[in-house]
Amino acid sequence: MSRPKPQVLVELTNRNTYKTEQVLAAEGIWAVFFDSHPINLKTSNLLVQYPGPKYKKVSFSNQGHAINLAKKLNTQFRTNKFSVVLLTQGETIFSHDKT
Repeated sequence: MSRPKPQVLVELTNRNTYKTEQVLAAEGIWAVFFDSHPINLKTSNLLVQYPGPKYKKVSFSNQGHAINLAKKLNTQFRTNKFSVVLLTQGETIFSHDKT
């Protein structure tokens, strides 16, 4: 079964580079939570300080990626406290219209 075509909300093509940017509609954002709380995920190496810690993605526009990460973290930390939450609304903290 093929994936359904995404709904294109707006599209812009750069005539110099021939690159096209498309804004696609999404159901929402899926985020990985720990014990019902939002998280960040940081990795670092105890032996080497350079290039420093890396922060990994914990929110995705595709639910499959979020579910796979939650499963991986539950296995890695031997727990069942990692879950996936669908975010469909929230407080607007930036808008060009607001001053």
